[in-house]
Amino acid sequence: MPGAELPWPIIRNLLDDAKEAGMWFVRFYGGEPLLHADLPKMIEYSRKIGLSQYVTTNGILLQHKIDELYSAGLRDLTVGVYGTGTVYDKYVQRADRFRLLEGGLAAVRDRYGMSVNLRMNWLLMSRSCNLDDLQAAWDLADRYSMRFGVDLIHYSLPYFAEGHDRELQFRLEDGPAIDTVVKKLLEFKSQYPDILSQSEESIKSIPDWLLKGPGMKVPCDAYQMISVGADGTVQLCYVTFKLGNLHEQRLSEMLFTSAHRTASKDAFSLNCPNCHCHYGARIDKYSTSARIVQ
Repeated sequence: MPGAELPWPIIRNLLDDAKEAGMWFVRFYGGEPLLHADLPKMIEYSRKIGLSQYVTTNGILLQHKIDELYSAGLRDLTVGVYGTGTVYDKYVQRADRFRLLEGGLAAVRDRYGMSVNLRMNWLLMSRSCNLDDLQAAWDLADRYSMRFGVDLIHYSLPYFAEGHDRELQFRLEDGPAIDTVVKKLLEFKSQYPDILSQSEESIKSIPDWLLKGPGMKVPCDAYQMISVGADGTVQLCYVTFKLGNLHEQRLSEMLFTSAHRTASKDAFSLNCPNCHCHYGARIDKYSTSARIVQ
């Protein structure tokens, strides 16, 4: 959230409460987490209390931040990639940003080799839905020994730009282009099963997620997570089901309440905007059951 940033004492309490509640994994996300001066402290403290963690970043500041983050114990990074070269710069609306991103990836590998796990989250949107853009992203991942995952342009999440007049969203006429990209992704999966992290089943589901949107009825796992915004807002997921604010009460006071239980049931039942967060995991868990029921 622009202009908002949680102070360290609140973050420390949040991590303590998460650990006490039985959570075991924390993702430091954004905005851009590398802008937070206390990020190394968050990573170090998470490790100290037994929370696994990873950071999702745009990578632009990596070459300046990786040494401090590595010293704090960070070993897992995911990097959002919205195209390569000028395509990336056009998406973020800033010149020369892709060069900084690639410089960050090079810095990680040059200084720390394969001791840092890198994964690319490539954004599939109407602008990148072609074989040239996919191949360029794949080559970038290969160049820096990154695992490869596919994010989908969203219809409800606040952190993906949609372009003027939602030009980055898909329309029914984009079906053939989507199918072409999915076919190539399946080839990559067959040839490099350990690099492309998603299952074949979830890759095959991509056209339906992109074209049906909220019409995809696959149970959601949001009930298993808690999302915390930079302004202290605590939600069950990235979009909805507000539970409170850390500036007013601790996480421990929000968990396992009637509001939390009701939100969890509503999330699983899709009484919500029905986003495609974690679409791959949802397909892997529930699609077979759904077919049996139908």
